[in-house]
Amino acid sequence: MKRLVLLLSVLLMACSNDNAPDVSSEEAAADARQTLQQAVSADGKGLYAACAGCHGVQGEGNVALNSPSLANQQSWYLERQLLGFRSGLRGSHPQDGYGAQMQTIAKTLPDDNAVKAVVGHIATFKAKPAAKTLDGNIKRGADYYSNLCGSCHGPAAEGNELLQAPALAGVDDWYLLKQFNHFRDGIRGADESDRYGYQMGMMGKILPDDDTANDVIVYIQSQAD
Repeated sequence: MKRLVLLLSVLLMACSNDNAPDVSSEEAAADARQTLQQAVSADGKGLYAACAGCHGVQGEGNVALNSPSLANQQSWYLERQLLGFRSGLRGSHPQDGYGAQMQTIAKTLPDDNAVKAVVGHIATFKAKPAAKTLDGNIKRGADYYSNLCGSCHGPAAEGNELLQAPALAGVDDWYLLKQFNHFRDGIRGADESDRYGYQMGMMGKILPDDDTANDVIVYIQSQAD
């Protein structure tokens, strides 16, 4: 708050009509306005309050609300997904009810700086692998994962930012399975403008059946620290 008051004072002084404006005062006013806007939109903790009701105060997630943990995911990926929700690139399919909810929340963020601020606040949470909720054939899941998923998401599902492939280990297994099924069914990633989602949409059709998809997710969950 003190920072905002100081910035407002600087802005008012720079815009004062007591003296003829010069280039330096106009530049100072512009800089003050920009800094003020950044300060207003950069309160990540305050902005995260809209998220905490579902995702938890520490980003721990809530399976009863179909809200995944956020604390185990990379910041670059969270930012990309929030921007996707804000733009309507994600969560627009009529069968993606929870995605539509996320669109509504994401669109309350005023700008890209606010998105970065929220993600920055989430990055302060202590990572803790999500609890296991699925059972299956880990060996079969490992074989399919190694052949089809590991080249992008990493041999231990650790993710690869260069390939824009997020970490999967440590993320809620129930959520991963739901999202995989959404990719497979065209509920997520159907828009060709969603480059990486579209790629996953194609990959989602490769596994032969639901049991195999379950086994892959079980293997991924086993890789969590």
